[in-house]
Amino acid sequence: MLTKKYTYVHYDRETKKSGRSYLVGEKKLPSVTTILNASKDTSWLKKWQEKVGIEEAERIKNEASLIGSEMHKYLEYYVQDKRYESTSNEGQQARKMALEIVKSGFEPITEVWGTEVSLHHTDKYAGATDLVCLYKGRPVIVDFKQTNKPCQEYYSKVQDYYTQLAAYGEAHTSQYGPIEGGVILMCSRDLVFQKFEIFDDKYEKYKEDWWKKYDHFKATSEQPPQESEPKDETSSSENEQSSHQQSPQ
Repeated sequence: MLTKKYTYVHYDRETKKSGRSYLVGEKKLPSVTTILNASKDTSWLKKWQEKVGIEEAERIKNEASLIGSEMHKYLEYYVQDKRYESTSNEGQQARKMALEIVKSGFEPITEVWGTEVSLHHTDKYAGATDLVCLYKGRPVIVDFKQTNKPCQEYYSKVQDYYTQLAAYGEAHTSQYGPIEGGVILMCSRDLVFQKFEIFDDKYEKYKEDWWKKYDHFKATSEQPPQESEPKDETSSSENEQSSHQQSPQ
């Protein structure tokens, strides 16, 4: 399924309480998600934690993170024509969700140029997207998302996903080649598949939204991108996740 159109370069990342950054050459560049988080209203999160309790909130968050990571791993291996299997309950749930995304969302994809692709835009920001491909004949960024329950397009998190796609698209266009839109392929825990697309005027709108959020982050950030420390002391690989491989899909 993979076609080598571009020679993608992988960037290691590090995560701290202040956010995530990518090591690009001698620079530490803030991640797309860190920049987006800087302009989010997170008051709802505190209220939710108070409602369900700190321990339960942490359990729910960790479970969702594990299922999301496992689902992404299944999809990454599928695109690479490899086998992956996790025997945990979360892993088996993630497998079902990944298979639903493949069944319901992959038909318009005719060519894949890269999976888990690291990207950066000059010395501004960096990130990693799930898929760069031809979708309905157009070069796009695709991100896979898991959700506890189906989403409406007007939900704030879907709007943030659109802005995230635009950020990755701008980085790819700057670094490698043009991107014309973005697609979210999403599956809920009860295996409801959803697809959200941005093209043309809608894509342009979210590119503008991204640069406004980037400017806000830059204006309020206390420190500019820093010179990286020795790589063996600071970096962590994108793929540092426990896995059980070589079992049937």
